[in-house]
Amino acid sequence: MIKINEEIPDMKLDVFHDNDIKKVRLSDYVGKWMVILFYPRDFTFICPTELEEAAGLYETFKELGAEVLSVSTDTAFVHKAWYDSSPSIAKIKFPMIADPSGEMCKAFGTYIDEEGVSLRGTFIINPEGKVIFSEMHNNDIGRNSNETLRKLQAAIHVSQSDGEVCPASWTPGKNTLKPGVDLVGKI
Repeated sequence: MIKINEEIPDMKLDVFHDNDIKKVRLSDYVGKWMVILFYPRDFTFICPTELEEAAGLYETFKELGAEVLSVSTDTAFVHKAWYDSSPSIAKIKFPMIADPSGEMCKAFGTYIDEEGVSLRGTFIINPEGKVIFSEMHNNDIGRNSNETLRKLQAAIHVSQSDGEVCPASWTPGKNTLKPGVDLVGKI
């Protein structure tokens, strides 16, 4: 399982993206921030609510230099069928990775062996290809894409600052901290 500050492995996977099925390598995205959203299955109840919410923020993620990738153990053909039949999923413009063997899910530690599906997992990968944030939870609890966006903004700020860190619930424009010093001030 990949841990914080470890590089993600390079693997070649099928994706459904721009109404086409193609192959990509995870290394294709190195050099930009990545937000990877693991979810259990297409054609389920919670998953379309999460992916639709992420789709609504996709342009904001891209403006920050990040690519959003969703991942499930479904095939790319199932992703396409879901896209073609669901108004919520039809809003998705980001790549939908197909991981039917569970290779990527296993590498990130989200795979449920007994079920052959992924837990809900959210990972933020920096431009060097290292995991800097991970969160996993039970499949009956949906995630919050606005919170993922906030965490990405904090990660970007920290990476561009000179030793500043972001306190609890930090958002752009709020005070940061500098270890050994008081509040730095508004950014």
